[in-house]
Amino acid sequence: MKIMIDDCEYNVIIDKKRTTKNTYIRVKDNLDIYITSNIFTSDRFLINLLNNNIDSVKKMINRVNKKLDKEKYFYYLGKRYDIVYLNKKGITIGEGKVFVDETFDIDKFLKKEASKIFKEELDIVYNRYIYDIPYPSLVIRKMKTRWGVCNVKTHKVTLNLELIKKDKKYLDYVIVHELSHMLHADHSKEFWKCVEANCPDYKKLRKELNNE
Repeated sequence: MKIMIDDCEYNVIIDKKRTTKNTYIRVKDNLDIYITSNIFTSDRFLINLLNNNIDSVKKMINRVNKKLDKEKYFYYLGKRYDIVYLNKKGITIGEGKVFVDETFDIDKFLKKEASKIFKEELDIVYNRYIYDIPYPSLVIRKMKTRWGVCNVKTHKVTLNLELIKKDKKYLDYVIVHELSHMLHADHSKEFWKCVEANCPDYKKLRKELNNE
């Protein structure tokens, strides 16, 4: 079946399974709307459920569209670049455009850049950090739900590779956040006081980063 939402037509796929206990509505990357439910749930109930949750579905569609839009461009240190494919090997970053060949591994390039830039920023933030804490080891990897993680026992800070796409001010905030966990493992008032002492505008940066 199909549904019209804000003058756009979307496919609705109803997937019923015996093992499914609850009902879920999801929007896939191709913008198809999937409703997963138990085999005994009526189609009428599911259609009514969809219509009653249309605002939530719109938000899911917007998130997917935002994700798809980001995949069209090259993001690096807070700037967006159009991708232009050339026969020339390697990568050249110009004014508003990045020039690469068809086989260029952009993810590999970003990870290499992150290894250098994240280490440099960690050193800068650590050296101006006003409290005495051990110098942490650094790990960089993609994470779906966190910008950073601190292992207090091993003194290890893990940063999300996606931060290489953001302005450095957000990277610095995340580093301050994780370094502060060396002193306070939870998110207590004392923890946030520690963050604020080292990053006075953390509230603004945190909100902007989480809303991007």
